Amino acid sequence: MEDKKYDEFFLNLVSLVKEEFRNAPGCHDWDHTERVLRNSQIICAGEKADPQIVETAVLLHDISRPDEMKKKGGVCHAEAGAARAEKILRKFGLEESFVRRVRLCVANHRYRGKNTPETIEEKIVYDADKLDSIGATGVGRAFHFAGRIGARLHNTEEEALRAKSYSREDSAYREYLVKLRHVPEKMLTKTGRKLARRRASFIKKFFDEINREM
Repeated sequence: MEDKKYDEFFLNLVSLVKEEFRNAPGCHDWDHTERVLRNSQIICAGEKADPQIVETAVLLHDISRPDEMKKKGGVCHAEAGAARAEKILRKFGLEESFVRRVRLCVANHRYRGKNTPETIEEKIVYDADKLDSIGATGVGRAFHFAGRIGARLHNTEEEALRAKSYSREDSAYREYLVKLRHVPEKMLTKTGRKLARRRASFIKKFFDEINREM
């Protein structure tokens, strides 16, 4: 897309997404999207990819996350978000190939999703999102989510691994055990893996320390 046309489209899309996230919970709000956008731009600089596809997909990647949280996981935000993203982009009158590539990025960005990212743009969106789930930011988000659903501050490994999602035992530590500690090995780009190493070290140290204190 021509740069001038893209810049205008990008600003309009930012306004739309900000409005969508006006009342979204803090772990998946506009702030999260903005951080993922920065992550994606850093990764894009180290990889050969189309930044317009990546940035557009990042802005829309969690567009259906509030619905998933309201329904306590009953809706896959990646699949629902891909369908919504397509409808939104069609209203802007964008080329079919652009819409299709963005849709795939949104559909395939989920850690627990059924589909594996294939194109470099899909991989960058995936990695940029996962980076925000580890490190100091990841610790904050994990506790924010746990607090919102009424989970305990901390529990044992046995209690955490035995627990169900959205239950009182669905603690930040459970999120670390079932997902966050595995994120670094699941990164899909060379730049993403490099960025994940430092964050992975911090989040491990944090949970080692809270276990020691408890």
